Amino acid sequence: MTLTVAIIYLSKGGFMEIYWQMTKRGQRLVLSDGEHEEEIGGVRQTKRGFDAFAKTFGYDPGRATKGIASMDEAKSFVEEFKPWELYQGAQGMSVDTLVREQE
Repeated sequence: MTLTVAIIYLSKGGFMEIYWQMTKRGQRLVLSDGEHEEEIGGVRQTKRGFDAFAKTFGYDPGRATKGIASMDEAKSFVEEFKPWELYQGAQGMSVDTLVREQE
């Protein structure tokens, strides 16, 4: 089995942050360096509960699921994967607890 790791440079050494942002049908997890935003996960409400996904490079069906009972459980599912660690300079960071409005 071969494991491929992709590290993406989002920032040129500046300030980076991770936060949840409201969307029309849920929330998206964003990694931002102040100039660029990268969606690294998300949760959306459906008739059957909440669907959640954490970004990955390649094929990993375990990083997405459907029918989670609550928004908080779905967000926890995404955060468990720490998708921000795919990006250079974001290792060891944590998610801001304040959910931001859609821009």
